[in-house]
Amino acid sequence: MYFLKEQLKLFECNKVVNWHEHVRDNNRGQLDEEQCDFLVEAAKRAYMDVLVVSRPISGGSPTPEMFRAKNNVVAAAMKRYPQIIKGMAYVNPGYMKESLYEIDRCIKELGMTGIKLYNQYFISDPVVRPVIEKCIELDIPILSHAGKLNTVPNPQPTISDGTHFAEAARNYPEAVFVYGHIGGGGDWQWSLKAIADYPNVYADISGSVYDEGIIEQAVSYLGAGRLLFATDGSFSQGIGKLLGANISQEDKITILNNPAFARYLERGL
Repeated sequence: MYFLKEQLKLFECNKVVNWHEHVRDNNRGQLDEEQCDFLVEAAKRAYMDVLVVSRPISGGSPTPEMFRAKNNVVAAAMKRYPQIIKGMAYVNPGYMKESLYEIDRCIKELGMTGIKLYNQYFISDPVVRPVIEKCIELDIPILSHAGKLNTVPNPQPTISDGTHFAEAARNYPEAVFVYGHIGGGGDWQWSLKAIADYPNVYADISGSVYDEGIIEQAVSYLGAGRLLFATDGSFSQGIGKLLGANISQEDKITILNNPAFARYLERGL
């Protein structure tokens, strides 16, 4: 126990920004306040200072009414914990006009800090281009659900892997992309290699997978300056992966609060 307390001083003594977490809605479509309170309390106990949350919808083709309602849940969480919770707006690019309006609403009116995409389209699909261009205009990052799945048939046929991020980055070098949960499963080495040469593609370290060397190889391919601390519902794995990683203390501090992303947190203040 003493050894763990000593290790956790890394979190206690440095600012910690968790860039990938989620809040939920209840059966009335409103913020699940109990889950939100539990999330924030757990984050405080783990010395996390900021939680960046979203409420995406997996699969299908969510309508504008659906994704607007989910973003209202995120806005309620931001209002409940304004000093801790920041929001990312989820949209379905298949509804182009409505998605662009929703991005403006969430960023300009609600003070959210970025955009969350899920598995409706590859990040490189032409349908997504207007969303990417809007994010460039507003100077906000795009965090996208990602993974190189190895199952056949693929249960998520349009999940983005590193090659899709690389294509999007080539087409839009001024955009800022975040590969979601490098530890989310599948062939993470494939994706690290694919995005390595594209400095506008970052990765968050979340996901329940804690393969040996995952953080070390991520730093080797991308550098700590392109990694973000995150948990995505797996607090112990996210914390343990970083604490146990054979990288420098300086690199760990960079990952915990990446200075390249500091300006996004100032939106809405």
